[in-house]
Amino acid sequence: MADGADKAGFLETFFGREFPELINMRGVRITIDNGFEWVVANWGEWLEEAFLPVLHLLNAIEGALLWLPWYVIIAIIVALSWFATKQVFVTIGLGLMMFGLGFIGLWPQSMATIALMLTSTLLAIIIGIPIGIWMSRSDRVQGILLPVLDIMQTMPIFVYLIPFVMVFGPGKIPALLATIVFAVPPVIRLTNLGIRQVDKEVIEAYTAFGATKRQMLFGVQIPLALPTIMAGINQTTMMALSMVVIASMIGAGGLGYQVLQGIQRLEISRGLLAGLAIVFLAIIFDRIAQSYGKRMQQHLHLGH
Repeated sequence: MADGADKAGFLETFFGREFPELINMRGVRITIDNGFEWVVANWGEWLEEAFLPVLHLLNAIEGALLWLPWYVIIAIIVALSWFATKQVFVTIGLGLMMFGLGFIGLWPQSMATIALMLTSTLLAIIIGIPIGIWMSRSDRVQGILLPVLDIMQTMPIFVYLIPFVMVFGPGKIPALLATIVFAVPPVIRLTNLGIRQVDKEVIEAYTAFGATKRQMLFGVQIPLALPTIMAGINQTTMMALSMVVIASMIGAGGLGYQVLQGIQRLEISRGLLAGLAIVFLAIIFDRIAQSYGKRMQQHLHLGH
């Protein structure tokens, strides 16, 4: 009778209105938190020292952008726009947008945002392209990494900030690392996709001539996949730029901090102008990157 009562009680609990508590999730959360606290206590100082070169790189890029006269930076953007697009009106438009950053009084903040974006994009490229090449050479690696990339792209942005802030505290390093984690998946995916889409007949022809795997990769696959890789770099740049507002909450500064101040102080004008400056930067770098990608396609006779 006791066994029957216990079984009936179990069934009633399991098939009740509320989902049954199968494991002690509070204990799981405590274990995870204790694990991160152990990492912070035992490895925090070492991790801070290990990532100091990254911080120095970010500060060097920001310092260089702030040291250069504003008209030199605008001239560089105009030159890049012209070489990328070969269109007068587009070049003038991008130059005027760059001028507009200073016109609305947000030039230093814009340079800080560009520095964060450039640093995170550069590091994402350095990390992402080798991983994408590795994925393209192994179906097993691709099968393992694709779910990881899916998680990285669908995980809420704020979740990235928690472990980095726990380890490094508020500042530029956690903001930069969170931006890299959020922005790196596109360049990995499209590097892998671009190399896998290289025509098999071309690969077979070069193999027949005795090309090694290294010669095949750097002489054939990467050059032919370069337009797709450039598309991945463009997406990574845009995703890095989209993180500036979130990263400002942990000390990144720049235009994102202006938006954050507009929210905190209920100043519509501050938030609106900072948002407009972010839009200008997005358009500028998107058009330049896309135009270079199209020119590569035309050069390689891959355009439609």
